[in-house]
Amino acid sequence: MIILGLLILVAAVVIGVVGVLSNSGSAHEFTGGFSVFGVDVTGSTGTLFLYGIVVGAAALLGLSLLLTGTRRTARRSRTARRGLKQSRRESAAAEQERGVLINERDTARTQTAQAERDDEDPAGPVERPRHKQHWFHHRAAPR
Repeated sequence: MIILGLLILVAAVVIGVVGVLSNSGSAHEFTGGFSVFGVDVTGSTGTLFLYGIVVGAAALLGLSLLLTGTRRTARRSRTARRGLKQSRRESAAAEQERGVLINERDTARTQTAQAERDDEDPAGPVERPRHKQHWFHHRAAPR
């Protein structure tokens, strides 16, 4: 790709130089004048060809900058979307872990409170029905 682009560029430069040099001199003068932005253009057809090359190169440079900026913006947007998705996944995982820890804390508090009540009861520990455990607590037998 790079070699093909380099060959096309070299060919364009050679054609431009040959076009300017072969159309210069008094035999190639403008017969009818014209103006661009209020400026009268005079000279040979080779000079006009050279102006065309300069304008084309400026247009190519502008297009190149536009496309480069567009690609860069698209790349940044894609990176930002990936980061947002990753952040949402991490946030969901942290929220799930938080829920698990809250449930474990509440279960431990309930068990501690129950043990304290059992210790204070003069008749001794009373067997009470246990609450249904959540899916993430695996216990083989009641205590």
